[in-house]
Amino acid sequence: MTKRHAVAVLAFDGMAPFELGVVVEVFGLSRPELGDVPWYELRVCAEEPGRDLQAVGGFTLRAEYGLDALASADTVIVPGVAETGTEVSPALVDALLRAHTRGARLVSICSGAFALAATGLLEGRRATTHWRYARALAERHPGIDVDPDVLYVDTGDVLTSAGSAAGIDLCLYLVRADHGAAVANAVARRFVVPPHREGGQAQFIEAAVGDIDHEDDGVTRSMNWALRHLHTPLSVTALAEAAYMSERSFARHFTRRNGVSPMRWVITQRVAASLPLLETGEGTVDEVAAAVGFDNAATYRHHFGRQMRTTPTAYRRTFTHAAAC
Repeated sequence: MTKRHAVAVLAFDGMAPFELGVVVEVFGLSRPELGDVPWYELRVCAEEPGRDLQAVGGFTLRAEYGLDALASADTVIVPGVAETGTEVSPALVDALLRAHTRGARLVSICSGAFALAATGLLEGRRATTHWRYARALAERHPGIDVDPDVLYVDTGDVLTSAGSAAGIDLCLYLVRADHGAAVANAVARRFVVPPHREGGQAQFIEAAVGDIDHEDDGVTRSMNWALRHLHTPLSVTALAEAAYMSERSFARHFTRRNGVSPMRWVITQRVAASLPLLETGEGTVDEVAAAVGFDNAATYRHHFGRQMRTTPTAYRRTFTHAAAC
């Protein structure tokens, strides 16, 4: 009899149940519709097996397996940490390292990236987490190339995913890697989700356009003026005039404060301003592009794709459908 691929998922006090549920649904559910495809053996593990763990929502759960079972699994999934600002348990770090040394595949969902980071295995690698935690992860572990835009990152033996629902994307990706696209598609259909989503998590990051709250100076005045005139042709000359500064001085002060050039910032604001227009479903992409100041739709699509990791049409389809549901 072929040995089944063992998947271990961590349960802990204070966990949100959704991520755990995703892992159980994908790897723990019986799959008779797949015929003789050897499915996974799922182990729900905890640092103290048999003890009641408090889950978000006011209920408890109890894991049968401990960290030794986690360390001996073929794939180890950490679906989050209780608090991103607290130290990861040395016992968990040790179990993750033992699993990795054995050749296990380590996977995180959402804030679980902080646990993988504590092992040192993400140093020098690209990784992701929920966009709300990306800055904290990068600041705490500057050796990690944190990408806040993508849904998941595969670096071979260590994989990380973004916020909760991105765990579905990554779990289906693992199934596809292990069993091929046809099996992953069948699991996705049973899950009632697409087998692959377009774009990344950049399209879900809050990007409201409004006045800049900062001390009253030339750069701030110029930024607030620009936000009210995104639909018009803008240039560094115009922005500098609004700030009552020379172009050279304005560009230097603006870049030092914001970390990007004035025109790169304008492009970012124009894309952000286009989002609510796309979400209403009114107007063509060309009309939306013109409304936020792009010269043409091709330029708009280029900058939208670069910033949002999807297309205006795909973004509109996602969010107008979501609003209708």
